[in-house]
Amino acid sequence: MIRAFTIVLFSAVSLPAADGAKSYAEHCARCHGDAGQGTKKHPQPLAGNKSVLQLAEVIQKTMPENDPGSLSMDVAKSIAAEIHPKFYSEIARARNTPARIELARLTVTQYRHAVADVIGSFRAAPKLGDKHGLTGDYFNRTFQMDFRGRGISQRVDAVVDFDYASASPLPGKLEPHSYSINWQGSLIAPETGEYEFVVRTPHAGRLYLNDLKVPLIDAWVKSGHDTEFRGRMFLVGGRVYPLRLDYSKGKQGKADNEKKPAGEPPKVKSSISLSWVRPAGTVEVIAAKHLVPVQAATQYVCASRFPPDDRSRGWERGTFVSREWDAATTEAALDAAAYVGVKLNELAGTKEGSGDFTKKLVEFCNTFAERAFRRPLTAEQKSLLIDKQFAEAKDPAAAVKRVVLLTLKSPFFLYREVSGGSDPYDTASRLSFGLWDSIPDAELLKAAGRGELKTREQVVRQAERMLADPRAQAKLHGFLLTWLHADQPHDLMKDAKRFPDFDAATIADLKTSLELFLDDTLASPGADFRQLLLSNDVYVNERLAKFYGTSAKQKGFAKVRLDPDKRAGVLTHPYLLASFATTAESSPIHRGVFLARGVLGVSLRPPPEAVAPLAPALHPEMTTRERVILQTKPTACATCHGVINPLGFTLEHFDAVGRFRDTEQGRSIDARGSYQTKDGKTVRVNGARELAQFLSTSGEAHDAFAEQLFHHLVQQPVRAYGAKANDELRTAFVQNDYNIRKLAVEVMAMSALRGR
Repeated sequence: MIRAFTIVLFSAVSLPAADGAKSYAEHCARCHGDAGQGTKKHPQPLAGNKSVLQLAEVIQKTMPENDPGSLSMDVAKSIAAEIHPKFYSEIARARNTPARIELARLTVTQYRHAVADVIGSFRAAPKLGDKHGLTGDYFNRTFQMDFRGRGISQRVDAVVDFDYASASPLPGKLEPHSYSINWQGSLIAPETGEYEFVVRTPHAGRLYLNDLKVPLIDAWVKSGHDTEFRGRMFLVGGRVYPLRLDYSKGKQGKADNEKKPAGEPPKVKSSISLSWVRPAGTVEVIAAKHLVPVQAATQYVCASRFPPDDRSRGWERGTFVSREWDAATTEAALDAAAYVGVKLNELAGTKEGSGDFTKKLVEFCNTFAERAFRRPLTAEQKSLLIDKQFAEAKDPAAAVKRVVLLTLKSPFFLYREVSGGSDPYDTASRLSFGLWDSIPDAELLKAAGRGELKTREQVVRQAERMLADPRAQAKLHGFLLTWLHADQPHDLMKDAKRFPDFDAATIADLKTSLELFLDDTLASPGADFRQLLLSNDVYVNERLAKFYGTSAKQKGFAKVRLDPDKRAGVLTHPYLLASFATTAESSPIHRGVFLARGVLGVSLRPPPEAVAPLAPALHPEMTTRERVILQTKPTACATCHGVINPLGFTLEHFDAVGRFRDTEQGRSIDARGSYQTKDGKTVRVNGARELAQFLSTSGEAHDAFAEQLFHHLVQQPVRAYGAKANDELRTAFVQNDYNIRKLAVEVMAMSALRGR
């Protein structure tokens, strides 16, 4: 492939003639400390991931503080060569303060998944397959109570969003004025939080979710003229919940009936839709990707409030324990114990009054504790957790609640590995929490018990199997959103005068569009990282097609090319471009920070103080590019903005809502940019396509992606697994043709066999 970007060599590198140690002491130590540890004036350590040449350029432009730019390049190179191997670089920091695998508790996500899977392991789980939508049974009569048996026709509907008017849903099979429909299947929750479900119909409807006996929304017997019905439920992301929707149309409609000719059947209009409001979202029809035509088992949902996990290092980690977290685990354990008490006979397969009632409950408790601890119980644990509770409790059911409470408050459940050992059960837990954020399944535990998790090959075999599970797919999906900084809610609302049609519904569609693109890439045979950057395709529905000016007319989402040969994968996806923009203008700074930190892994210091962008009204004759250059011209800004601005400028062809443009202020867009690589080369690119071509082949981008995936899955510092761990990951990534799924397997192969 011919690259469209230009590479310019930095300069010939020679050994610095100046004395680096002496120059650092003279010009730098008073602000940064003798060993770069920082001072009261500049408390941040002098550390980063720039190369010697990159660091030398920064030093030459910005040091010393009282006279920036006064040092010669030779002196700057000597200082960089002195401090880089001593304390500045990652390798130096790893040597001076070695990273270690830390004792870690379950994160909030892991806790919720683990409790749900421990309880759920006592219910049969059907295979859900890879089809999407809901199974619809169509009946030629109204007001079915339980919809037993099959209707006159059955099919899979991708979504429930029908307006039949006064016609029949199935002409020739159903009478148009009297019929019932029952949709069954499951719902996949994409994120954790409070959901609101919306059923819209002028007739009778009811929605069951995660409980097929008690409806979440019940409008089966209606009074009044309401056509919209709502219900709320807390759901855990990445999990699958059984769903059932009933609908019935009868001969109601007095006003319509009065207008019909005598002897004709009533012409009552009919419609039904199933929508939701996702956490921090807006009302949208539930898309097919979130529906499965097979009913899953009922899930236990831990809805207790937890304090957020620490993300100060860029990934969730459970290394901090507070009183609030301890109190939350107690509340959650009490709730789980109460739930088990209510569902006890179902979960334990018991019947009160039977001769083996207590025996079966003891067996249930033993299995419950073993699954929660991820290993067989010791004799001491069994005596304390189970035997003692049944001996002291007033009745066996109370003993079960005690066992559940003690188990879920035990360090053997709350911490991923208390002992820090390296036996096969520890390996099984590292695999399951890495790929599923949850406990090992029966197959993993059997493999551990047989001693079949001791080699790299055995770990790889299990990891490849586990990737097919929806929980692994959800975790990789979540990683890509984290990598793109799209995992947290963004305020994307724009200036209503400039973008009147860019509303909450459009934003929700854009988020769905991005998620469909990510899932499509992950599900493709190659799962190719480069396609995330190079693809021309964007998913749009009718609303997005109209807003972004395509000829597509489809109602649902489909792949199109918004601006052929102008867009570049996720870099120019409208959701991200709108996220990294102000309410009215593009933002090269926000976009440049994302590209530098997120995609290239460049360490950027936070600005010394928050600075608002220059208002366009202050310089109406200037383009956004010119205003950014003016605002970041001071020397104090040069260190970071020398990297940020040239990257951000490459996306200037896209406005604040991600629409392509050729001009701004009546002048042609200047989308030229550059980046200085760690080996001293300056790469010059013009526009998003050239930027994407560079990043897709950049070793720095590959490094950053692999490191971030490691941290997302393992939640431990990659340096704790060896100074060359990231190099080894990148090498494997390249050898596997940049396959994201295979990279996840490589991460687990590197980490699962290593204990604290």
